[in-house]
Amino acid sequence: MDLLIYRCGYEKKQCPWEIKQYESGGHYLFCYIVSGKGVLRVEKEKKETLVYTLSERMGFLVEPGKGEDMKIFPEGSWDFVWAEFGGLRAGEYTKLSGLTENQPVYMPEKPEQGDELFQCMLRLVKSREEYPLKATGYLYLFMDCLVRTCRFRGRTPAGKNSETYVEGAVRYIEQNYSRHISVEELARRCWLDRSYFGKVFKSVTGQSPQQFLIRFRMEKAASELRTGNMPVGDVGTLVGYPNLLHFSRAFKGVYGMSPSDYRQKYRERVMQELFQ
Repeated sequence: MDLLIYRCGYEKKQCPWEIKQYESGGHYLFCYIVSGKGVLRVEKEKKETLVYTLSERMGFLVEPGKGEDMKIFPEGSWDFVWAEFGGLRAGEYTKLSGLTENQPVYMPEKPEQGDELFQCMLRLVKSREEYPLKATGYLYLFMDCLVRTCRFRGRTPAGKNSETYVEGAVRYIEQNYSRHISVEELARRCWLDRSYFGKVFKSVTGQSPQQFLIRFRMEKAASELRTGNMPVGDVGTLVGYPNLLHFSRAFKGVYGMSPSDYRQKYRERVMQELFQ
């Protein structure tokens, strides 16, 4: 599976506690601090040590096999929630949040987003024992929240460049342009923050995702208007605009004329060319 939950808990205790992934093989450990403060020290190669100050509404990620390199030096007791998880795409998803071995500390962009993450994790903990399948769903919600709210999100993961994300988004548009598609949906499909996704998309295509989607739909509509006899209203529905007025406005914004005028002018031009 893409994501699996192994253990989780909500605890109030004196730190330090042993940072330990109890199972081997690709497990991640994430801890969110509800209250408490201290220092996280991460031992790196070549005797380098990274030091991070921890406090409430912060968290940290322990990557697989890295627990022994991380030590907590607390001030007093902590109130915290934690989850140990893995899966085929766990590494990809955590990197989308911006959390890596070199940046293991989570900080929300806004204080209330930290509270949102805590609630996601709390629901995960409460459902873990009684409803295993439900807990898997909450794990995805937790991961989505982690990606959306982390201050360090938006860094392109290793092995993926901007073009890769845009190619995936364009393919999705090509396959689903006839139904309602939002920019938020495209960003979620790429596991990127909406604003960062917009910047990446525009840097590659020169257009915002919304501009690209509208132009793509209108080009499909123009092709149908030129080659088919489908009523204009049906053409609009075909490209995701069931409201004729909205379709006409969007089409005129791209081609400078209504769909009906476009079809008429195209047919007039074809007739002129035939009798020349």
